[in-house]
Amino acid sequence: MTTYQTITTAISQDVMTITLNRPEKKNALSFVMMDELIHLAKTLKKNKTLKAVMITGSGSDFCSGLDLADLNNSKNLLNASYQLIKPTPSKFQQVCLIWQSLPMPVIAVIQGVCVGGGLQLALGADIRIAHPDARFSVLEAKWGLVADMGITHTARAIAKDKLAKLAMTAEIVDAKTALDDGLVTMIDDEPSARANQLIADISSRSSDAVLAAKRVIHARTPMNYLTLYQEKLWQIRLMLGYNRKLAIKKAKDNTVQFVKRQFG
Repeated sequence: MTTYQTITTAISQDVMTITLNRPEKKNALSFVMMDELIHLAKTLKKNKTLKAVMITGSGSDFCSGLDLADLNNSKNLLNASYQLIKPTPSKFQQVCLIWQSLPMPVIAVIQGVCVGGGLQLALGADIRIAHPDARFSVLEAKWGLVADMGITHTARAIAKDKLAKLAMTAEIVDAKTALDDGLVTMIDDEPSARANQLIADISSRSSDAVLAAKRVIHARTPMNYLTLYQEKLWQIRLMLGYNRKLAIKKAKDNTVQFVKRQFG
């Protein structure tokens, strides 16, 4: 089995647990972590023995989103730019969307912080189980950006008005609000135990029926590459805009005022 730098894997009773393992960074998504998650998911596409996959975070948090220091590193800037302009889905989108292509159910077990890219990663799972103390946010607007990691596909089941409110305000919500808004499937004081119980229930059914259910459900929202490209196109516009620079300043100084809207 491949050894990874930023994630760990463990298999018990035909269930793989993938742990985001950068607790000192609240499990922020670095380029290496995204590459490793995508590589691992690709190896699981033809797996016929695993009953389920669980994704969780080490320490007290699930994932704090993209590692901005890593993203802004000069060695990654060119790659990040390429990911935004290439016509096919970006690495940022792939790492969230690829879990829908796996043949087994994928369950995100969430504790602590689950914001920005971390929330979009969780939305890529089939089911999300959260601890009552977990906190959620579509955080990109705080930095003058837009969610661009496949959220047009992974969040389609969430009411447009609720998603718009979250995406436009970048507010941080508690687990109960996240449940009401459709960001999570259920809340439990022991989310890992609840996930294992759910997996046991699923495993009592035909694995072919479970696969068929997953395929049919995701067929409701087939992949639309033009829609995914819209995420990237708007992100490029925002990154080149003046209000993006002001948003970074406003995060430290709330008196900063934005200029009038640049885009129609």
